Amino acid sequence: MADEVTRLFVKVTRDSLPQVKDKYPFIYLERGRLEIDDSSIKWIDSTNNVVPLPVATLNALLLGPGTSVTHDAVRTAAAANCAICWVGEDTLLFYAAGFLPTADTRNLKQQIELSADPSKSIEVARRMFARRFPEADLREKTLQEMMGMEGNRVRALYQQKAEQYQVGWKGRSFTPGKFEVSDLTNQILTSTNAALYGILCSATHALGYSPHIGFIHSGSPLPFVYDMADLYKAELCIDLAFSLTRELAGRYDKRKVAAAFRKRVIEADLLAKYGEDVAAMLGNSRAVRRRQ
Repeated sequence: MADEVTRLFVKVTRDSLPQVKDKYPFIYLERGRLEIDDSSIKWIDSTNNVVPLPVATLNALLLGPGTSVTHDAVRTAAAANCAICWVGEDTLLFYAAGFLPTADTRNLKQQIELSADPSKSIEVARRMFARRFPEADLREKTLQEMMGMEGNRVRALYQQKAEQYQVGWKGRSFTPGKFEVSDLTNQILTSTNAALYGILCSATHALGYSPHIGFIHSGSPLPFVYDMADLYKAELCIDLAFSLTRELAGRYDKRKVAAAFRKRVIEADLLAKYGEDVAAMLGNSRAVRRRQ
């Protein structure tokens, strides 16, 4: 297992369990088993340490590699209104989520209401673009105009980073299913973008929003995740890709890329501030951030 300093999530122990005051009420588990003990859920890790889990105070359990869960544990989590998501290591990939029939839907309903109203939807989009264009007057801009501005900004950013790190750059390219045919910088961009999407998809589910209801992107599997990811890509993915290209000397190294990406996510405190950013983008100071 990787050094905990380079992990998004540290090993779960009695002392490291999240408290009610925490900003993101979900925990990540890997290499262990979820079982029932006297009608409550317990986590047994790979070294046979047993940790009772306070599922009544959690929005979601994120199950990583090497985990197993009993039917009774799933039933108990559902009864406590605690969702379960299946993810890759450190939730860098998102696979599936268990949806609760009794889940609090207030955040989801507000997201749907905003998306369904054209005037409210464009205001959400403007708030998202305003993060990247703080000096621009976007009040009369259409979605297409703002997307054009963003395209120009990203292309200029790619070129700026290529010059800053003295890396050759011919443009963004990615062929689905053919990762290896891209150049090194594009490979790093593709993998770190996917990791960012995995983290945000898990967090979005845990906060009670839908990854499928977006305000800028459309016609894609996870439009809201893509909307929000664009707020963080410049530092977490783009700068990292160009800086690592020189360090890796032409050879993609999955472990080094993952470690460097985790380090940036930790430094950015992404998991702690994502809920606040979502609420701010939706213009909703009353967003439900934890179980009541």
